[in-house]
Amino acid sequence: MAATTAASITTAAATTAATKLQSSSSSLLKPYSSSQLPFKFTKFTTSRAPSRFAISCTLATEAAVEMEEVADSDPSQWKRPDSFGRFGKFGGKYVPETLMYALTELESAFHSLKDDPEFKKELDGILKDYVGRESPLYFAERLTEHYKRPNGEGPHIYLKREDLNHTGAHKINNAVGQVLLAKRLGKQRIIAETGAGQHGVATATVCARFGLPCVVYMGAQDMERQALNVFRMRLLGAEVRGVHSGTATLKDATSEAIRDWVTNVETTHYILGSVAGPHPFPMMVREFHRVIGVETRKQALEKWGGKPDVLVACVGGGSNAMGLFDEFIKDEDVRLIGVEAAGLGIDSGKHAATLTKGEVGVLHGAMSYLLQDEDGQIIEPHSISAGLDYPGVGPEHSFLKDKGRAEYYNVTDEEALHAFKRLSRLEGIIPALETSHALAYLEKLCPTLPAGTKVVLNCSGRGDKDVQTAIKYLQRNNRLMLSWLWKSYFVFPEGKALLLSKV
Repeated sequence: MAATTAASITTAAATTAATKLQSSSSSLLKPYSSSQLPFKFTKFTTSRAPSRFAISCTLATEAAVEMEEVADSDPSQWKRPDSFGRFGKFGGKYVPETLMYALTELESAFHSLKDDPEFKKELDGILKDYVGRESPLYFAERLTEHYKRPNGEGPHIYLKREDLNHTGAHKINNAVGQVLLAKRLGKQRIIAETGAGQHGVATATVCARFGLPCVVYMGAQDMERQALNVFRMRLLGAEVRGVHSGTATLKDATSEAIRDWVTNVETTHYILGSVAGPHPFPMMVREFHRVIGVETRKQALEKWGGKPDVLVACVGGGSNAMGLFDEFIKDEDVRLIGVEAAGLGIDSGKHAATLTKGEVGVLHGAMSYLLQDEDGQIIEPHSISAGLDYPGVGPEHSFLKDKGRAEYYNVTDEEALHAFKRLSRLEGIIPALETSHALAYLEKLCPTLPAGTKVVLNCSGRGDKDVQTAIKYLQRNNRLMLSWLWKSYFVFPEGKALLLSKV
């Protein structure tokens, strides 16, 4: 994992120390938290002997800090999160002392305002009249027809059209909620991180709406492949700061944003864009997005008189998925499916499938699954989608995976691009490359579903921003194909014979 900065807080030192405990280190998770170490420090005591002063500490086999128990089988009994900001062992606040007051203040403000009638009225009004909610639940008739089996049976596919929101994605839900919180807290400046640019655009939009200065951190690599969104943010009045350190992607942009927040915490609010980071962000971002699932339940009841059978969403940090899933977590007859980015292949080392290949660690203030090597250093992720190109994932997704309540799968860049084209041609909807990963998984999912199964897929964003990326990828593939054909025909006689036989 990244070394000791406020933005990328790791437990590498604890790992080194713990490995020296030969009798117990093999049973511990890597990296180690205080609650996982096989000892605790007890209170220092003075010696009873009057002639001298002594200090002693003892080792105990039980953990020093015990997390609140989480019922294994009944989702209705789960604490999401508990009073420590944890989802089971995941989540928490792994941050420098300078941020603790700001996080506590933010949590208190959120709890006091979320049920406040005036705050709810203002938030609901903006979501309705400015964002354009509620978003439609659209029956994808031709996509449904595409997945019918030879006997005419198959699942029914519906799209939750978050791509129709103002700014073109689900991100605006959270941005509106957090900017209203920031105003109530008296903050004078807003910062954010962004990968695909959709969260940056949403943050710049609400800052323009409420007259607040805005700085958006974005990896230099992402700025190149998302040039349209960079222009949109600047047009809206935001300052976009390119991040060239590390991999120059979302992880590094998040690190820079947290560094800024540490420095300017008294005047600045950080609108974190996903269900990641230290508590209360995973909880708070989920709550501002849960309107997606609430609307879906209501719309499903109106359309077919019941609940969805399967929910599908892409997962990077995981905000759009949690927004859809949260309302249905207690409904155990509803399958929850998250789809990660397999990049060039799950075994290629070039992917962003954190829940498939990751191990437990700490990044950006929270414990979750991470892509890391044996020494705890972050492995560079890869995805054609800038919004999924992140080596971590929200702690609640990590919790849902371990509990078995949600299923997580992965699809490659190539599969996502095929789905990108498929939805465009079948439904006249150009999806974001992030959404395209969820759409691509339908190829594997639909043949396994009984006839009439109601599938709701979160169409989390539109694909205008990704057209240039798709063009570059497809042009490169075409050049490779032409090169292969040329070599096959002119260089290798057997290849020429094979090609002629296919004509």
